[in-house]
Amino acid sequence: MKMNPTKIDELIQQVLNALPEDIQQMKQGLEKNLKSAMSATFARMELVTREEFDVQAALLARTRALLDEMNEKIRQLEEKVQQKNQAGS
Repeated sequence: MKMNPTKIDELIQQVLNALPEDIQQMKQGLEKNLKSAMSATFARMELVTREEFDVQAALLARTRALLDEMNEKIRQLEEKVQQKNQAGS
């Protein structure tokens, strides 16, 4: 997943604005280095967006519901087989 460049720029601006005024004079070079370092760090972290997380969470919930449904059907079928076996004995 690639981090949204706009979010990186916003984060960099927050960092730069927090710096003392004399350091802000080196802003352009610092901004370039920060952007590069942060982009590389975020890429290594393999982050996902909130939207991607929500999609996967919804998919997992649907899968879990189907699994629960199938387990209940299997339990009912096993019950029927057991009742037939007991009736035939």
